[in-house]
Amino acid sequence: MKQILENRFFPTPRLLRMPSVGIDISDQSIKFAELIPYRGSFRLGRYGEEQIPAGIVAGGKIIDSKKLSEVLASIREKHGLSFVRVAMPEEQVYLFRVKIPRMDRQSIRNAIELQLEEHIPMAAVDSVFDYDLVSEGDSWYSIKVLASSQVTIDSYLELFASSGYTPISLELEASAIMRAVIPEGDASTVMVVDFGHTRTGVSIVSDRKVLFATTLDIGGRALTEILEKNFKISFAEAEGMKKTFDLSRNAPERELFAVLLNNISVLRDEINKHYVYWHTHKEEDGVAHPAIEKIVLCGGDSNLIGLVDYLSMSMRTTVVLADAWANIATDNGYVPEINFNDSLGYVTAIGLALRDFTHD
Repeated sequence: MKQILENRFFPTPRLLRMPSVGIDISDQSIKFAELIPYRGSFRLGRYGEEQIPAGIVAGGKIIDSKKLSEVLASIREKHGLSFVRVAMPEEQVYLFRVKIPRMDRQSIRNAIELQLEEHIPMAAVDSVFDYDLVSEGDSWYSIKVLASSQVTIDSYLELFASSGYTPISLELEASAIMRAVIPEGDASTVMVVDFGHTRTGVSIVSDRKVLFATTLDIGGRALTEILEKNFKISFAEAEGMKKTFDLSRNAPERELFAVLLNNISVLRDEINKHYVYWHTHKEEDGVAHPAIEKIVLCGGDSNLIGLVDYLSMSMRTTVVLADAWANIATDNGYVPEINFNDSLGYVTAIGLALRDFTHD
């Protein structure tokens, strides 16, 4: 995050920028994507996914950095990668808002640092933080702050350096997703749900700024294991079956539908809890949050048949699948190499790669 701050105040001239690749590390895999300028927009460059052996990463935390470094080095050698932008999971980052008196921009950082220990469980000297202006009044600024421990930041930088990469920036995963799926100029307030294999990220975005982010210990793997057990098939076969199973009420397997729906309803309840909290609680100064207009669903397990309809009907709000190419023109004759369903799992990597061409 220190790199992000430096890029804001001392931006690298566009002609001197090195093209970078977005890298998204989850508990199960590493995804990467590159964007290349193309006819006034972009096209997909190098991209791919490599599986990670179990136990190397868990809950967004790197457990075995040596083995992860070996996997990353293998990807680098295979695909010729060098400069990278890396996503950090919400579990490793603190996101909060502060309100400070209006002051010259050079003094904002010091004012935030004085309040830092009120919001994070570590000494300010042991942390690294970045910030964005959310709103302002005649006498105040509302600031979004992202903070992580220096140890965590150093571990990520050392991991990629030891793997032969040059990391350009570390960024909150939710921010990268926002950059990919929220169209430029869209000032609406939306909830973004990243339904992954082992966990689900929930964030709230307003005017293309991430104001809230959390992670749920719920993922699509649980559904795969139910199918694996019920049909006595391999995990790989169950993964394939999951993509064709219908979560709607007219599904032929009524008994299995009820079991799967029980797991999906747990996810729905957790999402709804944050949805309701956002609308019923106000900011510290008593100002109400802007209403969430819709829920945008992404992630590798978000394309389950019937999931969008189920969440939309049960939560009584608009739910849509994300468009990973929302800020990449596809009406100029270019058809992305990744199909729509698979692109839902690449939104973080695509959003990271977009950072080369945007200022947010």
